[in-house]
Amino acid sequence: MNLASQSGEAGASQLLFANFNQDVTSLAVGSKSGYKFFSLSSVDKLEQIYECTDTEDVCIVERLFSSSLVAIVSLKAPRKLKVCHFKKGTEICNYSYSNTILAVRLNRQRLVVCLEESLYIHNIRDMKVLHTIRETPPNPAGLCALSINNDNCYLAYPGSATIGEVQVFDTINLRAANMIPAHDSPLAALAFDASGTKLATASEKGTVIRVFSIPEGQKLFEFRRGVKRCVSICSLAFSMDGMFLSASSNTETVHIFKLETVKEKPQEEPTTWTGYFGKVLMASTSYLPSQVTEMFNQGRAFATVRLPFCGHKNICALATLDGSMETTNEILDSTSHDCPLVAQAYGTAAAKGAPVLSSPTALAYTDELGAAGGAGLEDEASALRLEEDSEQPPMILRTD
Repeated sequence: MNLASQSGEAGASQLLFANFNQDVTSLAVGSKSGYKFFSLSSVDKLEQIYECTDTEDVCIVERLFSSSLVAIVSLKAPRKLKVCHFKKGTEICNYSYSNTILAVRLNRQRLVVCLEESLYIHNIRDMKVLHTIRETPPNPAGLCALSINNDNCYLAYPGSATIGEVQVFDTINLRAANMIPAHDSPLAALAFDASGTKLATASEKGTVIRVFSIPEGQKLFEFRRGVKRCVSICSLAFSMDGMFLSASSNTETVHIFKLETVKEKPQEEPTTWTGYFGKVLMASTSYLPSQVTEMFNQGRAFATVRLPFCGHKNICALATLDGSMETTNEILDSTSHDCPLVAQAYGTAAAKGAPVLSSPTALAYTDELGAAGGAGLEDEASALRLEEDSEQPPMILRTD
């Protein structure tokens, strides 16, 4: 999440960016002084595993799972993307674009660069531009989501600046997959589940969160965050098994929703006055306006988390403990659905990272919209095992 607009409020750390990696095993933080990675293997403390201070004003830093591949954008060169091997301290390649880079998304197949009115889809093996989605509706927030699943490798982005229309694009076959009319108001947040078969959406109004099947676009779930006030949804995140969905906003409450289909029970004749009243009330919903009927059918938060602050941008994630979803389910299935604050952690200074090395080479091509980069060594790159996080970065090329 790009926090550059809040840099004046970021305090001594001057935080510019924060985001989790794809499987929520580490946290990346960008700041005025560089960037850091933290391990999320323990809830007791936030362990810093790497720090680089050679690149200042880092407004985007995205890590590929637990590998050493990292994509970096700096405020000093907001149109330039650098892809680095952070453990070796070397720059693999860089690309320049026609406008400011607002977001970067990556998985083991694709790397997507989001500009305000275009999206670049790169092959992550050699960083060649495979496709450019041009003249998208104005997207100043850089809102987009990329599935981490290799088979269901979809990209979602706003299809309108005035209503909540979602465009779904197949990044493997390089074609549009669907258009989903998700909300009446413009979109504020998007998130895929780990399988790439579900997409969660929220609008700028922030009261209703919907989940759709992908690529069909069928509405599967609808949750109501609240009715008293409109809020700004900051982030949506599924658990790795797709059973839970979290939503954070500029309020002090994080909502957790449970994605389960309620089985219809056989109807029984009521035996009390309250039972008769309830039956009449449910029967009358068919005569109510559609907006009121929808409210009766919307799910509520399964659990909530109270933050010690509000009014700030934030990002949430649902991680497992000790690699077991059973532990997470046990916690969320407990009688108390108010999740207590276990610990707060703040990044601390560490030793200066290794210098980033680069050597200029000739450009292989220049894209019509201004993306300039070089060709990769395809034979060497294809030999890398992308499914293994311990592998070296899945590309070998350099540009300047």
